[in-house]
Amino acid sequence: MAERFSVRVSVRAYEIDGNGHVNGVVYLQYAEHSRWEFLRAAGVDQGKLAALGIGPVFLETVIRYHGELFYPDTVDVSCEMSWGAGKTFRVPQQLRRAADGTLVAEVTSVGGLMDLQTRRLVPEPAERYRAIATAPEVLGL
Repeated sequence: MAERFSVRVSVRAYEIDGNGHVNGVVYLQYAEHSRWEFLRAAGVDQGKLAALGIGPVFLETVIRYHGELFYPDTVDVSCEMSWGAGKTFRVPQQLRRAADGTLVAEVTSVGGLMDLQTRRLVPEPAERYRAIATAPEVLGL
């Protein structure tokens, strides 16, 4: 089994809210950064997607908080894709404090690929990713 993809992010001082911990919306930014790095590791970039007239979209995102992050913590943000039939896929992610591996949040999203002309989801997104990825195994394909 391949090691789970993960990217390390440093908490920046301006991401701290009035309670002294990382603002909740920043967790979504960390997850987004990890997703794009995950796609990049597979050889997929926005240019390749745009050339095909498609782009990734998310239909649902759920955050489950388990702990707090503080400045100057570092956090490891994992990413994987869970493929199924139809037009959507799932993206489960974990955010773990790098110093001790403590789970601080889980982000689970349901996504798809949208045709940029019709503004509708395209069928079989896994096959679209497989066709343009230079390392489709990173995506579980």
